Amino acid sequence: MAIAYLNGKIISSNDPVLPIDERGHQFGDGVYEVIRVYNGRVFMMPEHMERFFKSAEAIKLNVGKSSEEIMAIVDDLIERSGLQDCDVYMQATRGIAPRNHLFPNVPASISMTVKPSKHVNEEVRESGAKIKLLPDERWQNCWIKSLNLLPNILAKQEAFESGALEAVLIRDGYITEGSSSNFFIVKNGEILTAPATNHILHGITRIAVKEMALELDIPFREQAFTSDELLAADEAFLTSTTQEILPVVEVDGQKIGNGKPGEVVKKLYELFLEKM
Repeated sequence: MAIAYLNGKIISSNDPVLPIDERGHQFGDGVYEVIRVYNGRVFMMPEHMERFFKSAEAIKLNVGKSSEEIMAIVDDLIERSGLQDCDVYMQATRGIAPRNHLFPNVPASISMTVKPSKHVNEEVRESGAKIKLLPDERWQNCWIKSLNLLPNILAKQEAFESGALEAVLIRDGYITEGSSSNFFIVKNGEILTAPATNHILHGITRIAVKEMALELDIPFREQAFTSDELLAADEAFLTSTTQEILPVVEVDGQKIGNGKPGEVVKKLYELFLEKM
């Protein structure tokens, strides 16, 4: 069953518990993580925890708990939920205090939910996804997994309204990433993806793909590429915690490669499934 946690209390995920003066609600003043659980096993938990605390440090947020304490809460929630395949959402905000732009002297607010995993439509996974290219209008520190996601939401919605699954973003002439995913192309058997700068989220599944490429002896290069290079690619795919590794076959109505999922992304996804 779906279950939730708020500042030490186990609650229903449907309970109305958010205080009006919660700074995540008022300002988006916080950070978050989404973690996947397969067969009761948390996927790449240390990497998620490292990113969570780096994001908190970047916005000068003292979470008030150690990584070990957070992981213990996650394990307890998963056990209480009885779910074997689920998504864990966690967030930390700067707490509950009267609205004021300056930091309040209050404890951080920590919340989590555990819900059944979201799954990509199997037809999309088999045939490949469509994407739409849009300008990257986000701020300069996209590596911080903050609650401020309005530009991402607007891009995702525009892509959806055009019949695409994802918006892939362009900054200064180069592709950065998707609105909620990292993005890759394959050319002549080599995987290319944007470097892990401040302009992209340093994705956890992105890390897994880099490791699996090495294992499969597939060249992997972190190098910026343009929309023209995308259109000339043999394959393309995106990654995220909830979408895993998903082939992309069309961009703005134009086919990528032969318009079908390619062999490289198939090999990566097969190996990914073996590791679950």
